Amino acid sequence: MIVALAMLISQGVAAQDAPLGLAVGTKAPDFKAMSYDGKSVHLRKSLRSGSVVVMFYRGQWCPFCNKQMKGLQDSLSLFTAKKAQLIAVTPETVANVQKTVAKTTASFTIVSDSGMQIMKSYAVAFPVDAKTVEKYKGYGIDFDAANGVNGANLPVPAVYIINKSGEIVYRFFDTDYRKRPSVKELLEHL
Repeated sequence: MIVALAMLISQGVAAQDAPLGLAVGTKAPDFKAMSYDGKSVHLRKSLRSGSVVVMFYRGQWCPFCNKQMKGLQDSLSLFTAKKAQLIAVTPETVANVQKTVAKTTASFTIVSDSGMQIMKSYAVAFPVDAKTVEKYKGYGIDFDAANGVNGANLPVPAVYIINKSGEIVYRFFDTDYRKRPSVKELLEHL
């Protein structure tokens, strides 16, 4: 099932105009949001204490996202030792973020990006075409239920490292959602 789902997701992105993401050297768009557990998140304030790793994930239904989130959680002390914070951004509802936390034990900041303002400002959001939406439903994935007002829209699972000056110093951006940066690679860029 995972292989079939992988093919569906990669076809869904390839069949559309894929987003391009932001470039290294770009000033990172500031954002304010609430984490799934009700805490205020402000990128600019977070940058005062060090670098921030902003990662975008699709949802609790995505096994590749869950694996990445679990790996980041397992290595969280290595990030904090470098005075870096992790902020994950998702289109899924708060209730589904709680499912992600249950599956991955993630204790870092996770933001449900209702309205997709953050995903759009980082140029990672894309609409899933109607044919792919119907195929996903066959796998029990209903984007309207998973994402609420965000519906059938997903982010490319990109990762940006932003330095204290607010500049993007590292970017991982690949429309093939199966490809993710390793923890080692992220730590090397902090």
